[in-house]
Amino acid sequence: MSQEQATYLFSTRTSMALSEKIAENYGQKLGAIKISNFSDGEFEPTLEQSVRGGRVFLIGSTFPPADNLLEMLLMIDAAKRASAKNITAVIPYYGLARQDRKDKPRAPIGAKLVANLLTAAGATRIMTMDLHADQIQGFFEIPVDHLYASTIFIDYIKSLNLDDLTIASPDMGGAKRARNYASHLSADVVIAYKERKKANEIAEMFLIGDVKNRNVVLLDDMIDTAGTLCTAANILMENGAKSVRAMATHGVLSGKAYENIEKSKLLEVIVTDTIPVNTSLSSKIKVLTCAPLFADVMRSVHSHQSISDKFII
Repeated sequence: MSQEQATYLFSTRTSMALSEKIAENYGQKLGAIKISNFSDGEFEPTLEQSVRGGRVFLIGSTFPPADNLLEMLLMIDAAKRASAKNITAVIPYYGLARQDRKDKPRAPIGAKLVANLLTAAGATRIMTMDLHADQIQGFFEIPVDHLYASTIFIDYIKSLNLDDLTIASPDMGGAKRARNYASHLSADVVIAYKERKKANEIAEMFLIGDVKNRNVVLLDDMIDTAGTLCTAANILMENGAKSVRAMATHGVLSGKAYENIEKSKLLEVIVTDTIPVNTSLSSKIKVLTCAPLFADVMRSVHSHQSISDKFII
């Protein structure tokens, strides 16, 4: 008789809050990891329990600094050398995903480099959410479970019971996402077309569509400095929108993001907890947890069940 494969959950240090919620929803405690720190800043994570022959889930978003990615790589290597049979890197926020193509001479493709590193370290499966570009899945030669926050956000939008709902994309790249949301919500779609001078700086923005007397929900995969969303919100309000909310999976919130959001015409900004967010810095920010979704998919992966019903979009 075959014995059921044991599962083990571990977390990187900066994703501990999310990992504890995932573990609680999964129904299992996080495994212990000992971090040895050297005086020069070097660190060494050691798994404090045997994982031989088991399925290991290593949970951690790889947002800056680069130590977060390095910690994940070292944990994968530790699990591999401890003879784990399956090693799933659960990366709610996949860092460097914006570097998904060579868009200028002599530029790196960071998202592909990270894929190579994770695979070389020993990961046998990747689980992530709302990649900046869907094609990043193809950078891997191992299975990738690409989850969508739509399963969380659509329920929240429905709970608002908004009349005259319009879904908006702050750029052309998000038009498909906006159309998919709108189809589930029986809503209209508008697009804010932007032209950039350089990264994090917008030259011009134009609105495609009518938002007069509409309640608008702006959708994006991430909020960095919040410049794009705040500019889009201002344009939407200037064109007669009744209210503007923003939803984004990843709250990067760098630079003056909190200040920009607080001063903007946005009614509220909803993000998930893939990255830790300091809600005390802005009364407009609300965080919805993605822990139940990840725990559910992890459970299905372990029991070899289909996860196709977990994808709304």
